[in-house]
Amino acid sequence: MGTDSRARVIVRDGPWGFFFLLAYIGAAIYFISVSDGSFWGVILGLLQAIVWPVYVVYNALVLMGA
Repeated sequence: MGTDSRARVIVRDGPWGFFFLLAYIGAAIYFISVSDGSFWGVILGLLQAIVWPVYVVYNALVLMGA
């Protein structure tokens, strides 16, 4: 019982995090560019940039008939 039973966990999600950051920036640029330029339009564009993958997955599932 004197052995050290700690496990070492190495997470290597750096490339995926960078990909998602680029996707968010691209989506934010798109949604802000199609907004009317008001303060709340920009805020709504930033919020849409966060949740747009949800709509893509939903529409893909609808097209597959799931």
